[in-house]
This record gives sequence, C-alpha cells and structure tokens, in this order.
Amino acid sequence: MTEYIFEFIGTLVLVLLGDGVCAATSLDKSKAKGAGWVVIAMGWGFAVMVGVFIAGSVSGAHLNPAVSIGCALAGSMAWSAVPGYIIAQMLGGFAGAALVWLFYKDHYDITEDPAVKLGTFCTSPAIEGHKGRNFFCEALATWLLIFVILIFGVDANVPHLDAEGYHLHIGMGELGAIPVTYLIMALGMSLGGTTGYAINPARDLAPRIAHAILPIKGKGSNQWSYSWVPVLGPMVGAVLGALIYVGVYNF
Repeated sequence: MTEYIFEFIGTLVLVLLGDGVCAATSLDKSKAKGAGWVVIAMGWGFAVMVGVFIAGSVSGAHLNPAVSIGCALAGSMAWSAVPGYIIAQMLGGFAGAALVWLFYKDHYDITEDPAVKLGTFCTSPAIEGHKGRNFFCEALATWLLIFVILIFGVDANVPHLDAEGYHLHIGMGELGAIPVTYLIMALGMSLGGTTGYAINPARDLAPRIAHAILPIKGKGSNQWSYSWVPVLGPMVGAVLGALIYVGVYNF
C-alpha cells in the first residue's frame, strides 16, 4: 500500500508541475506566457525529477503506466502490483491537473481560446489528421524511455531482490533524479514536436478526464477522438522497449 501512496503523490506532483509549466507559458496574463517549448521541455524534466525525489526510494517512481507495464514485462516487478500502480498513477494525474486549474483559475477564466486551455491539460497533434504517424511518434519516444530505464536497472545498478525474486524499486527512480531529468528533456526537445510527447497515459488521459469534468469557463472539446493515441502509443512503446531489452540482455 505504501508504494501506491507514493506513486499517487509522485504522479500528482509530476502533473502539477508539468501541466503547471504548460499553463504558465500558455494562459493569458501569465507572467511566463510565450516562454516557449524549451521551457516546457525543461519544466517537464524538472517535474519528473521532483516526482522521482518523492517516490524513487519507495515505489521506484514509475509515475507512468507505461513504465509499470514495461518493468513487469521485463521481469522487474510482479504483475500483481501493476493494477495498483496504474490506479494510483491515474488518480494522481487527475488530482495534479485539478490543482493546476485551481492555481491558475483566474487565467483560465480570461483565456478565450479553448484549445489553449485543453493544451494545458493534455496533448494534441501539431498537424491534424495523421493519427497513425502520431501513434508511431508516441510509441517510439516511449520505447526509448522504457529501454533506457531498464538498461539503468541491470546488474550492479539493482543489487537487491525482494522475497519473490523481483528487483526492488525499478522505475524512473533507478536512473536517479538528475539523469532522468536529462532524459525527459531530451525526449521533449528532440521528439516532442509532433505530439507534445505524452509518453505517459497518467499525464495525458487522467488530465483529459479532469478537463472534461471540471467546470472550466469557456472550455471546448476534449478531443476524445485523439485520446487513444497518447494512451496506446506509449503502451505499445513500453512493450517494445521491454521486449527488446529482454532480447538484448538475454542474447
């Protein structure tokens, strides 16, 4: 249960700071409006860093259903723990998004463009009408995320096993807070331009649900027709990352 609590808190903070930088750089009258994509990518990197500081030593700081799926496929955690991790992550993502709205409510109220408001909660494609390509982009970026996380979890990097033989605390926490920060920034700056690099259903679907539920003044579409891309893309990427990792290290 403790691991689930820390996954909830870690993911809440991740989304609070990550969606927070999106709100700060996008909403009208925000002092950070127009700061640009580099600031957003850095903000998400620091958001993950703080989440890792919070949850890394307890749950491994997955903070992402794709990470949990990838770790389970690679044999780094028990499948029985995966549902609890994912539920905690989704609840944390929802709560974090709700807090961003409360924090910036005055700015949401005066921002007229519904697409800008949605963009502070979840991702959308830079070019519409290419869901297949967007799916590929999300899958590729998440594949790299999972593959690197698992590589950092081999041998000397993970000296301890639990009673059932599973590595303890595998996840983004295994990289350490600073390396994972650079990894997230690199993914955002290099592979984030097409979709906004969700690479995490708890960072995209949970806040999208929050956008649908919260009484946001002047909000528009939730873009449900696109919502499967930043969910299934990362999941497929996680599976590929885990399978390639297992294939390479068991060769």
